[in-house]
Amino acid sequence: MSRRSAEKNQRKADDNPRRPCPCGSGKRYKACHGLAGGVVDLPVNRPFEGMALECELIAMREFVPSGTAKLPGTDLVLATVLPMAAAALVRADGVKYVGLQVQTRSSDVSRDLARAVLWARDAEPGDVLAVVSPEFDAGDKPERLQDLVDTGAALEVEVHDDFTWWMPEGSEPSGEVALSLERANGAILPTARIGEAAYWVDAGEKAHLRWVRPESEDDLLAALARLHAAGELGLGEGTRYAGSFRAHGLLVPVWDLDREMHAREWAEPAAELGKRLEAALASLGETPLTPAERRSRDGLLNRQKTL
Repeated sequence: MSRRSAEKNQRKADDNPRRPCPCGSGKRYKACHGLAGGVVDLPVNRPFEGMALECELIAMREFVPSGTAKLPGTDLVLATVLPMAAAALVRADGVKYVGLQVQTRSSDVSRDLARAVLWARDAEPGDVLAVVSPEFDAGDKPERLQDLVDTGAALEVEVHDDFTWWMPEGSEPSGEVALSLERANGAILPTARIGEAAYWVDAGEKAHLRWVRPESEDDLLAALARLHAAGELGLGEGTRYAGSFRAHGLLVPVWDLDREMHAREWAEPAAELGKRLEAALASLGETPLTPAERRSRDGLLNRQKTL
């Protein structure tokens, strides 16, 4: 095929409204970004790719209710959610926070976060950044989180029982902050970190383990299927693999747990499951999936959703 013919065929493929949407949603283009008449600013499917703290950032952004972590190499504190879902603020005592669960987002969450970090660096006590403006001018400064911090640095997340850390010690909230604090404390679900990017949560009727995994979706599903076919995908008696969801380009497997057991009692079973999963991942390059394992993978695929 000539180069001209190849380019012509590619243009036809790019113009096909039934093609997969390039945003990575899994939908056809005509049912996704094609509805707007064209792709203008495609969402970055995996905004924190290439960072050692990717999995923890996703957990803090998507399902950890109250948590904080020092942003490596800075004096800033990353927070799950701030008062009024602000993008960043500086407490009266000078502690600087950048929020992950915010009111609005652009097509690139890493860019939003970097802009909030740049704002917080120069902010003064009492300053609040409600939202990151799309007109934010970073000048000649880098505009993605990957450019601002050491990509090899880990994130040490501290999970809190409430949101009292919003206020300096000894101070009392008032006005809108007090109302926001009351609402936030009332909605919080008991949560504990039991491993790297692995979180136990008591959702009421059930407890769950939500575990953000760094592997590619295909590899992780194959490894999970291998364990499932071998009857090794649970964490012990009374537990069940519930399914998984996609968040910021990674897969988050979820297990149902016995809520009568304390969170710390699941740390060792989760660690053992992690070892089995690592072994299954390592075996993929040596042994292809068996027919039974492929059937398990198909079943696991039916239990997925995207956030």
